[in-house]
Amino acid sequence: MRAFTLSDFDFDLPPELVAQHPASERSASRLLDGTGAAAVDRIFHQLPALLRAGDLLVFNDTRVVKARLFGEKPTGGKLELLVERVLQGAEVVAHMKVSKKPPVGTTLAMAGGFSATLLGRWPEEDGALFRLRFDSPAGEDPYALMARCGHVPLPPYITHTDSADDESRYQTVFARVPGAVAAPTAALHFDAALLAALEARGVQRANVTLHVGAGTFQPVKTEDIAQHQMHAERYEVPEATQQAIAACKARGGRVIAVGTTTVRTLESWAKSGEAAGDTRIFITPGFAFAHVDLLVTNFHLPKSTLMMLVSAFAGYDRVMALYAHAIRENYRFFSYGDAMLLARTPTAPC
Repeated sequence: MRAFTLSDFDFDLPPELVAQHPASERSASRLLDGTGAAAVDRIFHQLPALLRAGDLLVFNDTRVVKARLFGEKPTGGKLELLVERVLQGAEVVAHMKVSKKPPVGTTLAMAGGFSATLLGRWPEEDGALFRLRFDSPAGEDPYALMARCGHVPLPPYITHTDSADDESRYQTVFARVPGAVAAPTAALHFDAALLAALEARGVQRANVTLHVGAGTFQPVKTEDIAQHQMHAERYEVPEATQQAIAACKARGGRVIAVGTTTVRTLESWAKSGEAAGDTRIFITPGFAFAHVDLLVTNFHLPKSTLMMLVSAFAGYDRVMALYAHAIRENYRFFSYGDAMLLARTPTAPC
């Protein structure tokens, strides 16, 4: 098999194809069907016709939290926090955007009337993230503070400030477990009517949880992709989902992952044998998939780890051809954009 480098996953994307707002209706997005010999342009609400009774759709039920918070240092310098995860005892781990990092022990005045005390770096003494303790006069926990004072953590390529529309649309209709700072975007296309149509067709559903971190937008900087260090994300595969996958395989059904986060969760479980924990799994061409037969996914950033994942799943040449088709046909890209349906390449055993 050829050795891939970072440049192999680059492509030119006209900036006007980066979706700044979602489609008027969730399931009205376009769907590029890449499962056959020729690409087929469809609408997302046609997905049930492409699936069979006995198939199993696996969703990521993480809930995006309003993790972007603003405040200032005692000196008056402005800062921004992006909460990556909530720890015990009102402590959080966050990215910090500030002109000069404050020293450990500094108490920050946060917009909304609470304070954040800097406790140190995370996960180690010189870690890239910061550990802070939130203190609220009303005794609110970090999730309550983010819900009241925070902003929707829209991706860096979406240029408008968050709005009430983003609060509802940058969230899946079945979001359940709070903890993500980025949405599992392939699942944004599903609405109540589409889920009902899938159920009527006999397609079953199961959930996993992976709390998407801000590292999902971290660019790969090394031309030798094997040198890239993945960020850690928390995941869980419930016992009911493990049983649903086994039953699906036993009856000859297909496991359809909704989104790359679901793929990473299921393959982390397969690789580690652990149904819950932190994962840094990095899926590149040549990876042997254990569970997933089909993948519903949005269009990803050039040179991203997610381009590498979908290329591993459906085949590099196939994926690059589908992306070229999508650009020619003016598909909308990234989080609020359109979707594609991919089949696992025969050379990636399951």
